[in-house]
Amino acid sequence: MKMGENKMKIEILGTGCAKCKALENNTKEALAKIGGFHSIEKVEDIVKIMEYGVMSTPGLVVNGVVKSSGKLLSIDDIVNIVNDKNLT
Repeated sequence: MKMGENKMKIEILGTGCAKCKALENNTKEALAKIGGFHSIEKVEDIVKIMEYGVMSTPGLVVNGVVKSSGKLLSIDDIVNIVNDKNLT
C-alpha cells in the first residue's frame, strides 16, 4: 500500500477458535508490515458469517469481499491479498 491510498475495512470471520485468533493476529502483523490506517473487525456472529457465504472459518474479508475461508493464512499471504490491486 502506498501513502494516500484508501483505508481498507478488513474483517476476520470466526467464532473464537484457535485458528480464528491466529488469523486475527497474523492480519494485525501483516497490516503493521504494510503500514497505513486500516480497520480490523472481528466478526463472531454466525449469522453475519453465513451472510458472506462462509461455511468454514476462519475467513478473511477485505472491503466486503471474501478473500479466504477455512484456512489459516500466513502473514505473507495476507500481505499479498491486501496489496492485490484488483480488490473490489
